Parts: sequence; C-alpha cells; structure tokens
Amino acid sequence: MKLIIAVVQDRDSNRLSQALVRENIPVTKLASTGGFLRAGNTTFLIGVDDDRVEKVLETIRENSQVRKGWMTPHMVGGTEGDGSYPVEVQIGGATVFVLSVERFEHF
Repeated sequence: MKLIIAVVQDRDSNRLSQALVRENIPVTKLASTGGFLRAGNTTFLIGVDDDRVEKVLETIRENSQVRKGWMTPHMVGGTEGDGSYPVEVQIGGATVFVLSVERFEHF
C-alpha cells in the first residue's frame, strides 16, 4: 500500500477531486498554503494499493496544469521604489510524494 501526498494549486483542486471520484479513488482534501508564493493550495492524501499508483499519478498529471504568473521579489533591506520589478514564475502543477505504508487501519 502507498500513501500519495499531492499538493496542487487551488484552481485545479475541484477538477482533480472530481476526476479522482470518477476513478473511484478515495481521497482526503486539506487546505494548505504555499510558502514561496503564499498562494492557496490543496493537499490531497490518497491511500491506494501498489497496483493503482500509476493510475493515480496519471489522473493528477492530467488535472494539474502548470501556468505562468508574476511576483515581485522582496529585496532584503530594500525600500519603496528600490527598483524591484515583477518577474515571471511557473506556478501550478502538482508536487507529489509517494510513501510506503507499513500499516493501514480504518475504524
């Protein structure tokens, strides 16, 4: 058994959640916030048998889009009007961890 932890941008959360339900994949959703852009995310906790891991990863891949966004870097010791300009960054997609589960219980 594996525990898949997938952190996705909030914009993709509902679409991914619905896709997982259609595939009959049980999931727990947690609200989370990214540290880099301080944007809203959703963290999915998905427990599946080993033979379903690739299907789950495929579903996440198909429903989590990478997009471009803009952020203004905060300069250390900078002041207002310090010349900081917005820079383009990649946002979205999914960050996924697949962990082995030693034991699973459901009460």
